[in-house]
Amino acid sequence: MESYNHKILLLFSVITIGVINPTNVISQELTKPKINEININSHKSFITTAVEKTGSAVVTIDTQRYVKKRNFPNNSQLFLDPYFERFFGLDLPKENQLKIEQNQGSGFIFADGLVMTNAHVINGSDKVIVGLTNGKKLNAKLIGQDFFTDLAVLKIEGKGPWPKAQLGDSTTIKVGDWAIAVGNPFGLENTVTLGIISNLNRNVSQLGIYDKKLELIQTDAAINPGNSGGPLLNRDGEVIGINTLIRSGPGAGLSFAIPINKAKEIADQLIKNGKVIHPMIGISLIDENNPETNNNAVKVGYVVPNSPAEKSGIMINDIIIKVGNKDIKTASEVITEISKNGVNRRINILLKRRNKFISLKVIPTDITNLQNN
Repeated sequence: MESYNHKILLLFSVITIGVINPTNVISQELTKPKINEININSHKSFITTAVEKTGSAVVTIDTQRYVKKRNFPNNSQLFLDPYFERFFGLDLPKENQLKIEQNQGSGFIFADGLVMTNAHVINGSDKVIVGLTNGKKLNAKLIGQDFFTDLAVLKIEGKGPWPKAQLGDSTTIKVGDWAIAVGNPFGLENTVTLGIISNLNRNVSQLGIYDKKLELIQTDAAINPGNSGGPLLNRDGEVIGINTLIRSGPGAGLSFAIPINKAKEIADQLIKNGKVIHPMIGISLIDENNPETNNNAVKVGYVVPNSPAEKSGIMINDIIIKVGNKDIKTASEVITEISKNGVNRRINILLKRRNKFISLKVIPTDITNLQNN
């Protein structure tokens, strides 16, 4: 009985001590989650944070092009007979009337007063107006444009300070990463769409585009007309691409963006030189996969007449094995190695023709020289 009473006394003592002096362990466990709930309770998603970080640097680009319009056919005798106007007292136009064609796209400020956009947005424009998110509209002049990569750089005519987008690293993105497209479709400022990175290094030739030199990021984030030139952001609000192309079809649309690392490289050349040099040897390439061995071969599909490739002896159906010191597995690797080599410098190319290996020396030239052949 004494033992029983002693246990009861100990039990009440423990309860009393626990009430008077609550353990630190219990107290800490209850308060820890509150630290992690700050972001949850703020109701701000990573999308909102990313857009707030870069949205102010996104601009609307309005372009105007003056087109001559005749009131009469070119062969009209009214303009050939000077007595016609005098006889009838007509005030006929001596010159073609001007018609203004307007277009609109997007862009973003990436340095002091410098805007990056697509070349096709400002192509052939006589006047470019940049609209900021604060409502201001300022004239801009073209620094340079490159049609082969569809990139252009503009300089805003005005004084800053300017909001600037933070440029990311497109080599670090992975398929499945979040992608946020921002632009001004149809003049609707800072329209935001969300998706994922669907594919990397998409060759434009697979899209039926043969006059561009691009490898694109594919995303399912909707890019609408007018979004061209706007930024594609990662979840941290950094620019990883430039919205440039849409391919729509039954079921869903496909959107494409120029990787920002390539865009920075092109922009630097446009700022320094006003143009971009594209080393080429004058061949089109075909990626062929052997289902039996699962090996990929890069075959020459076409050789431009009088090009460095033709002069060196490269022929249609040759298989490219090696360019410089690089073993070739894809067509994009051939383009990359030739671009790295530059123009007017020899580069070794190892190819396979039927069952024979052939080593050739080729001197790349700028793509504009190929067009002039």
